[in-house]
Amino acid sequence: MYQVTMAYAYWKNGKHNDEAVFDLFFRRNPFGGEFTIFAGLEEMLRFVSSFTFNEADIAFLRSIMPHCHPDFFEWLGGIDCSKVRIFALPEGTICFPSIPLVRIEGPLAIAQLLETTMLCLVNYPSLVATNAARLRRAAGPDKTLIEFGLRRAQGPDGAVSASRYSYMGGFDGTSNVLAGHIFNLRPSGTHAHAFVSSFISMDDLHTSTIRAKDESEVDFVSIVQQAKKELAWICKGTTPNEGELASFIAYAIAFPESFLALVDTYDTIHSGVPNFLIVALALHRVGHQALGIRLDSGDLAYLSREARRLFSETAEKTDVGYFRTFDIVASNDLDEETILSLNNQRHEIDTFGVGTHLVTCKAQPALGCVYKLVQVNGKPRIKISQEIVKTTLPGRKDAYRLIGRNGQPLLDLLILSGAESPPEPGKRILCRHPFEEKKRAYVTPEEVVPLHTLVWDGERMISQLSMRQLKEHVQHEVSRMREDHLRNLNPAPYKVSVSETLYHFIHDLWSREAPIVDLS
Repeated sequence: MYQVTMAYAYWKNGKHNDEAVFDLFFRRNPFGGEFTIFAGLEEMLRFVSSFTFNEADIAFLRSIMPHCHPDFFEWLGGIDCSKVRIFALPEGTICFPSIPLVRIEGPLAIAQLLETTMLCLVNYPSLVATNAARLRRAAGPDKTLIEFGLRRAQGPDGAVSASRYSYMGGFDGTSNVLAGHIFNLRPSGTHAHAFVSSFISMDDLHTSTIRAKDESEVDFVSIVQQAKKELAWICKGTTPNEGELASFIAYAIAFPESFLALVDTYDTIHSGVPNFLIVALALHRVGHQALGIRLDSGDLAYLSREARRLFSETAEKTDVGYFRTFDIVASNDLDEETILSLNNQRHEIDTFGVGTHLVTCKAQPALGCVYKLVQVNGKPRIKISQEIVKTTLPGRKDAYRLIGRNGQPLLDLLILSGAESPPEPGKRILCRHPFEEKKRAYVTPEEVVPLHTLVWDGERMISQLSMRQLKEHVQHEVSRMREDHLRNLNPAPYKVSVSETLYHFIHDLWSREAPIVDLS
C-alpha cells in the first residue's frame, strides 16, 4: 500500500516524473554461508511487461483513497513500464551483499510502484536456489536430488516456485507433477505407506498376472512364491509381513519397469528389504528390472549400508549382478546438516528426496532483499544508519567481477557510472572496503566480467533461457568459486569493494547529508 500512497504524494507534488534510480540488493548471505544464487529475473520481466492498472484496480483504489484528486487515478490508469530501464545480473549468477542484483531506472513514481512485487519475485526464488545449491554441494555431484516439498510448501504458488528454483539450484527432479508439466522437469514418485498398509494378505491381490518382457501374460504370484523360497535365507528366522509383500506384488504388476518400493512400513531389514528382493527376483525371472528402495525413517546410514549388504549377497547367490547397484532413495526430513552427517557415516544412499527444509528454507525463511533509491534527477541519494550495514551506497553504479590468474573470482568491484573507466585486465586498481578505511588492496585482474546487463528498455532485451541452461549456469558459477567461500563451516567472506572514486564519493555525500550535533 505504501507504494501507492507514495505515488500519490509524488504526483501531488509534481515529482512523479523525476528520473530515479533504485538498487535491489541484500545485506547478508543466507544460511550462514558466503554466497547466494540470484533467481527470479524471468518472472520479474514477465511482471514489468504486463504492469498496468485496470478499471477494477482503479475503482478499488478510489474506494480506499477517496480524498485523492480524480486526476491521479486518470494518470494511474495510463501508466506502464515503457519508460523504465532495468539492468540485472544474469539469472543464476552467484552474488554477494551490496551488489545490486537489479537496477531500476525510470520515472520516480512508476519505479516506486514496482518495489514490493520486484522484491517478492527475487527474495524467495534466490533463497530456494541458494538452498538447493548448498544441498547439491552437501550431497555431491554423483547423487540424485529430488524435490519432495509440495505438501509442506507455503501454498500452491510456493510449491510450484520451489520446484522451479530447486531444479535451477542443482536438483534433478520433483515430485510436483504440475511443476514438471509447466517447466519440463522430470516428475518422480513411488508410493506411500498407505499403499502398503492397504494390503493385509495375499487375498487382497485381485490381479495375479503380469506382462513379461516377451509380451506373454504369466502368473506372477506363482513366480514370487518360488522366489520367496529361493531367498528364504534372507529372513533368518523372521517372517516378513505378508500384506507388505502383496502390496509390492501389486505395485510391480502396475509398474514392472520402474518398481521402487517403500520398505520401512513395518521393519526395513526384516521385512521391507526381503520382500523387495523377492519381488525384484521374480521381476528378473520375467525379464523386467526393479529400480530400488526408499527409506523414510530410522537410522538412514545404517539401514542403507545393511540394505546394500543384502543386495550384494543376493546378487552373489542368485548370480544377478545388477542387484548390487539397486538405487537406495532416502527421505525423512532431510536437510544440509543431515546429509553432511550421513556422508561422515559412510552411507550407501544414491538419491536424496528433500522436502520441508528445502521449500520452506527452514534454516532461514527470508533473504531480506531491499529496494533503495540511490539517485534522483542525476543527484545521488544516501540512506544513513547507525548500523553501517544499513547505510546505502549512493549513485548509479556498475559492478564488475575481477578474476585472478587461476580463473577464480578475487572480488566484486563497484564503480561510479560515467565518472570513471571500467577496470581492465592486467591493469592494477585500488579496491577499497566501502566504509572501513584501512581495508584496501591493489588488484591486477586477469579477466574482468561486467555483471550487469540491460534486460528491459521499455521492452524485453534478452532471450528467455531454458531451465537446463539456467541450471548449467548455476553449476558453472559455483564451480569457479574458491572452496573456502563455499564450505559449510566458517566460510571465508568474499570481498565486495568500491573504487577509490566511489569511496570518496560515498564519504563526501555522507558528510554533507549527516546532521552535525551541537553539544553544550
